[in-house]
Amino acid sequence: MTELTLQIPRINDDPADFRTLAQLWEQVRVAGDGVEVRFDFSQCGFLRPNAVVFLGGLARVIGDRGGKARFDVATMRGDVRTNLEQNGFAHAMGADLPPWKGNSIPYREDFQQDEDGVVEYLKDNWLGRGWVNVSHELVNAIAGQMWEIYANAFEHSGSRVGVLSCGQYFRQRRELVLAVADFGVGIPSNARFHAGNAELSGEEAMQWAFVRGTSTAQKPGPRGMGLDLLKDFMRVSHGVLVIYSHDGYARIDERGETYQNSPAFFEGTLVQVTLRCDDTYYSLSNEVDSAPYF
Repeated sequence: MTELTLQIPRINDDPADFRTLAQLWEQVRVAGDGVEVRFDFSQCGFLRPNAVVFLGGLARVIGDRGGKARFDVATMRGDVRTNLEQNGFAHAMGADLPPWKGNSIPYREDFQQDEDGVVEYLKDNWLGRGWVNVSHELVNAIAGQMWEIYANAFEHSGSRVGVLSCGQYFRQRRELVLAVADFGVGIPSNARFHAGNAELSGEEAMQWAFVRGTSTAQKPGPRGMGLDLLKDFMRVSHGVLVIYSHDGYARIDERGETYQNSPAFFEGTLVQVTLRCDDTYYSLSNEVDSAPYF
């Protein structure tokens, strides 16, 4: 079996970090099927949740192509290893140690649609832990909007390794981060197909996909990436929603929506939501005695 060593550096969530992830995917793609890949963490001092779900998905892609992914625990720094053990990533990759509850949103792999399970996971482990001060009704509404991202992936991404999720609460930075990834055909490819325009750039395709009323559904009923409530919540809460997909990039924050051609290409979609954890209370505008939200 051919062997490949991937050097995993420190990975945060800047565009340069995404290019690093895309380069790791490219190395695996070029190596082909049936490769034994060793993940070396000797140069890694930190992994953001986007990197965790990406590496998990990459390991599953390697296995799906007849290869083997091996995480070299001996090369991991103590805090990196502890985080991967706590959130359940290590257990999912074969370690005997079970995860435990801490500052992580548990690592999760979904291979088929399970709306109830995913929504409960988001409510209980993401918005329901008290890290962000939101009303019960708003928790339900935002979890439902996040489900649209999962549903989009299940319905037409063609990902053979399902959808992967995890996150973390960064106490010192007062940030709550959730990352979701699949390794399918990507949003731009679907947008081009359903818009009937193969010439759309990555930027144009992502913008098309996020317009309310557009649909990339394979079955009747609305299904787009409009996500109006989630986008509004990003603006008022000073949060950030970032999506890399094939050759497209989208960023939604308090300043508005930005669509660009991606700085790098990879086969799939990577979503990250970053929320600010402060004392502000958020609720829907129609709730009684709620603080201003809409």
